[in-house]
Amino acid sequence: MARDPATAVEWYAKAADQGYAVAQNTLGVCCATGRGVARDPATAVAWYAKAAAQGDAGVQCNLGVCYDKGEDVARDPAAAVAWYARAADQGNADAQCNLGVCYDKGEGVARDPAAAVGWYAKAAAQGHAVAQYTLGVCYDKGGSAAPDSAAEPR
Repeated sequence: MARDPATAVEWYAKAADQGYAVAQNTLGVCCATGRGVARDPATAVAWYAKAAAQGDAGVQCNLGVCYDKGEDVARDPAAAVAWYARAADQGNADAQCNLGVCYDKGEGVARDPAAAVGWYAKAAAQGHAVAQYTLGVCYDKGGSAAPDSAAEPR
């Protein structure tokens, strides 16, 4: 079978329209990158949101990154925190580390060094290297790693 991204997008769309979260996320990636379809950042975020609303922690974290960085959507630190928290509560280590950074810097949420350290520790316990390093910085400096956090979200 020959590679045909446009036909792939047609099939992803059929599955996405039926509510299949993996297809919704994949279709979002296609729209964000222009693979098999014209690049359409707004549609990409809409597909990510549909998949994230179904509870996919990885997609929730990625949607948080979109809002955190202002990628393909207006920057909204509070929305980033909300999506990171949903994913972090499910045990997603990337989201836990990113949520720690948000608490560390007070972006999208009130600054709370103790909460930041707690989220870094949860991610670090799962082997997340950036969280482990940042937790080390916290212990080295005492308190949190802010204001210029060692960890950067993503």
